[in-house]
Amino acid sequence: MTILWLKALHIFFMVAWFAGIFYLPRLFVYHAEAENQAVKDTFKVMERRLWLFVTPFAVFTLLFGIALIYTYGNGWFAASHWLHIKLLLVTLIYGYHFYLWYLVKQFAVDKVTHSARFFRILNEAPVLVLLAVVLLAVVKFI
Repeated sequence: MTILWLKALHIFFMVAWFAGIFYLPRLFVYHAEAENQAVKDTFKVMERRLWLFVTPFAVFTLLFGIALIYTYGNGWFAASHWLHIKLLLVTLIYGYHFYLWYLVKQFAVDKVTHSARFFRILNEAPVLVLLAVVLLAVVKFI
């Protein structure tokens, strides 16, 4: 029963986290297109608050994921090759998360040089990684 609770909480926090990291680059698109300084200042507040709001979800996702691995045991971890690939992809997502923080800080001081198109692509990129992670976790095809 413990494993089911850990899985449920891991999935819940992952979904909440991804909702935020899908929305944040969308804010960047609008921010990059904004011309009025008052509007840009509003986006700065929204971006910072959103990143700070979803970061605990990233932490809880990680903690419950580690708890799952620990609960399943060392033998399961060693034999689960799909999990090793999933963890590599998850590491990329955490890197993406902290890259978003870098961009939040760049927007805060009006130092962003990327176009709205760049942020649209940035917004869509993690969808493919998420698909791969879910397929690995559910289908376990490797």
